[in-house]
Amino acid sequence: MKRVGFLTSGGDCQALNATMRGVAKALYNEYGNDLELIGFEDGYKGLMYANYRFLNRSDFSGILTKGGTMLGTSRQPFKLMRVPDENGLDKVGLMKHTYYKLKLDALVVLGGNGSQKTANLLSEEGLNVIGLPKTIDNDLYGTDMTFGFQSAVDIATNAIDCIHTTAASHGRVFIVEIMGHKVGWLTLHAGIAGGADIILLPEIPYDLKKVVAKIEERTKSGSRFSILAVAEGAMSKEDAALSKKEYKEKLKNRKYRPWPTRSGSRLRK
Repeated sequence: MKRVGFLTSGGDCQALNATMRGVAKALYNEYGNDLELIGFEDGYKGLMYANYRFLNRSDFSGILTKGGTMLGTSRQPFKLMRVPDENGLDKVGLMKHTYYKLKLDALVVLGGNGSQKTANLLSEEGLNVIGLPKTIDNDLYGTDMTFGFQSAVDIATNAIDCIHTTAASHGRVFIVEIMGHKVGWLTLHAGIAGGADIILLPEIPYDLKKVVAKIEERTKSGSRFSILAVAEGAMSKEDAALSKKEYKEKLKNRKYRPWPTRSGSRLRK
C-alpha cells in the first residue's frame, strides 16, 4: 500500500485543483486500490498540526475547472520555519512527526518560491518530497512555465484590452499596474498581448525622460492615447542605484501631492 500526502501552500491561483487531479489520476493508474491519498488542510499548517483528511477518487471529480484549492491554503514564511511556534514547538519537527506518523511514502507540495524552499528543507531532513511549481509570477528556478501563470496573463491582458477604448475616447495616458515585485514575466506577456505602448519591468530600470519622450512621440504622430503596463516592482534608474536600505527610507519619506476634490477639500493618497 502506497500512501501519498498533498498540500497547497501560499497564494491560491488557477490549476491547483487541476494539478492535484492530474497527479491523483496518474497515481491511481499506477497503483489502483493499493493507494491512499491524504490531503493536509491549509498548507504547511495542516502538516504541522496533523490537520488532514483521507481523499478518495470522488474528491478529484469535477474539480478540473474549479479555481482555488479544495484543501485550503495559508502562508507560512520560509524564513520563520526555524522559529518555534507560539507554543514553543519546533515547526520542522512537527511536520516530520506528522509525516512519519502517517507513514507517508511521499509528500506532494504545490507552491511558489517560499513553499518550495520549505519543501527543499524537508527533503534535506530526509522526507521524500515532490515539489510542483505554482505561481503567477513564473519565477521559479528550473521551470519554463509555472501553473497559474497563463491564467494570470489572460486576466491582465483582458484588463489592458478593456482600457483601450476609454483611453482612446478621452485621449488619456493610462497606467496599468500589474503584479510582479521582482520579476516581470507577467507584465511582459500581458503588455505584449494587450498591446501596451510602454512596458516597464523590475529587471530593467527605466529612464523617466525616455518614457515621456515616447509618449510625446506618439502624440505627435497622431495617437490620442498611450497605455503603460507597469510591474509593481519597476523602478527608475535613480532608485535602482540606491541601496536597499536607502530605497526603503525613500519610500517611507515619500510625500504624495494632495488632490483637490469637487467639494474643495483635499485628500492625500
